[in-house]
Amino acid sequence: MTKLAAHSNPFSNSRVDTPFQTHSDLKDIFYNEFERLKSIIAEIKDDKENHQSKGAIVTGEPGTGKTHLMMRLAKDRLKHNRLLFIRQPNNLNSVLYHIYSRVLESFVEEVPNSAYSQLEHLLATSFSKIIHDTFLEVRQEKSAGILDYFRKLTDKDKYLVKILSVDPINIYRKLGQDGARSKREYWQRIETIIDDWWKRNHGDVGYSTTILKGILKFCSYSDPHKKKLVGKWLSANELEDSELESIGLKECKVDDNKEAFSLEAMAVFGKLSIMDEPLMIIFDQLEGLGLEYNQNLLHSFGDAIKELFTYVPNSLIILNLFPDRWEHFKEFFDGSVVGRISQGQIILNQPSKEELKRILFLKAQAYGVDIEQLFTTEDMADILSQTSIREVLNRASHYYRFRTQDIPLPIIHQIKSFEDDVKDKLKSINNQIKTLADEIKEIKGLLVESKPSVVQTVRQIVPTQISTPSVSTLIIEYIEKEKEQLEKEYEKMVVISDSDDIGKLFTITEAFNTILKTIEIDCLKLAQRRLPEHLLIKMPTQSFVIGFLHGSDIGFTSRIKNFNELLSTHSKIHFTLFRDKRESTITGKVGNTEIDRLNNAPNGQFIYMDKEDRITFELIYKLILDIQNRDFKVDWSQAIKTLESIMSHYWLIKMFIKGE
Repeated sequence: MTKLAAHSNPFSNSRVDTPFQTHSDLKDIFYNEFERLKSIIAEIKDDKENHQSKGAIVTGEPGTGKTHLMMRLAKDRLKHNRLLFIRQPNNLNSVLYHIYSRVLESFVEEVPNSAYSQLEHLLATSFSKIIHDTFLEVRQEKSAGILDYFRKLTDKDKYLVKILSVDPINIYRKLGQDGARSKREYWQRIETIIDDWWKRNHGDVGYSTTILKGILKFCSYSDPHKKKLVGKWLSANELEDSELESIGLKECKVDDNKEAFSLEAMAVFGKLSIMDEPLMIIFDQLEGLGLEYNQNLLHSFGDAIKELFTYVPNSLIILNLFPDRWEHFKEFFDGSVVGRISQGQIILNQPSKEELKRILFLKAQAYGVDIEQLFTTEDMADILSQTSIREVLNRASHYYRFRTQDIPLPIIHQIKSFEDDVKDKLKSINNQIKTLADEIKEIKGLLVESKPSVVQTVRQIVPTQISTPSVSTLIIEYIEKEKEQLEKEYEKMVVISDSDDIGKLFTITEAFNTILKTIEIDCLKLAQRRLPEHLLIKMPTQSFVIGFLHGSDIGFTSRIKNFNELLSTHSKIHFTLFRDKRESTITGKVGNTEIDRLNNAPNGQFIYMDKEDRITFELIYKLILDIQNRDFKVDWSQAIKTLESIMSHYWLIKMFIKGE
């Protein structure tokens, strides 16, 4: 076992967080369910007339493999289809913008075995089809003797047709070096062709042609800085004039109408996909929407899904949910939404014990571990008696540590199948001895014979609670693991938005209030003037206004001015305004004056949220969602105690626990 201790724990990764991760996958588990999803995608593709989107509801108890199935879908289909993964929205006023932001983040994920993102593949394949169709139209018109001079194929057109017919990805490989005049000219021609095609087929209203130009700009640049700027522009964030000039785009004023912009952008992606393959839009980790304080948010989410079905074509929209949550959601959703999303119903049931054992073998095999030698028969019986795939893997992980490192098994409330066997043995013993003490003494004697699993069973027969140190250790391990993952993802292209951060703060506050019962949440107003997104959090001894103000200098200055004016009239409330450090540093004189004004106020502070602050904020939010989604089975009150012990310095813990 010493040799094994040097290996990584094969069972430590028991959960798939996003479909873009890679985990061992036993493909004959849920094979029929997976094929059903693929058949729905094929039905959408075959609908040549309407390109109508379809829905699918995937239900299963916690840990049964819903997100894992989405990962399999990604691995199988990303070469051709685009998979867009959307976590739970948290702000009822910006559900569509939340969906669109997560879609953008999904689009920048690289396609497996490719150096290019999903968005780059979508554009390359779509444009290849568009230019091919354009070429055919020109050829047909020429043969009919009615060739339009302005649509005659140029040498550049012929070259584009030639390289794209070999491989659509050649649009990024064969058009010249960055900065070269020839490359700029090719992309200008591409923009002209797509703009003309779009207007002929989809018209020129709203934001659509502007959004399409932004997509083209994102794909035309290989410079990471310029891609990041175009990404910010696509996410409806304001840019400085110099930034806009550097990427060849104009300001897109949508600050007051981000929901409409987001829906139209989603529609653009759907219409482009008609020239490619159907989109797969997956909603996951939605269980928190079923909580009482989220009823209005659930209504807004249902309305957003209805809008997607109405305006976004050529897509499979999937909702992953617990069975009881789906029944609850149906009470809030519009009947048409329920009908559309129920077109495909996929139910994931617990695999058989033989299938679960094969999953364990597959996991162990990747690390060169033989579970037949590692685990005893009693160990395996205990492991396979758990109620879900995730719990089986978690229990196997604990046994691996126990067998290789002598780390004691966590105390659990039940061991089902093996417990029944032991109870039968105890019944037999009971015929020979008369007292419970003698029974326990007899079973404890087995400990000397190196059968710890029996001792574990004794602990279940004599009811006990999960010990505080054991749960705290599990929470700390969770935090360390998730922190490592968040650190890896910190530099990825993400959409940082005020509405999303204030939604996270609302979720965190409501979670703390389920235990504290003393928090009130409100917002402040300053006539009709624009304020940063904020919450007024009223505690028994102190009230706090927490706000977020990301974006460019342009909108920043006026809003922080209004924030400061609000602060001056509420001297008994403490005001804090956060700005993510990954956003541009405020350089304007007036903006910096207002930052100083806020920092110099006795009841105010301005904080650039650095990497450590951001990761801690995201950790607490993710912990809450994982508990709500039953992805991490601990009691929230115990989690609060652990957070207090290891994060006592952090502003959220100080505010909620200490009231300061």
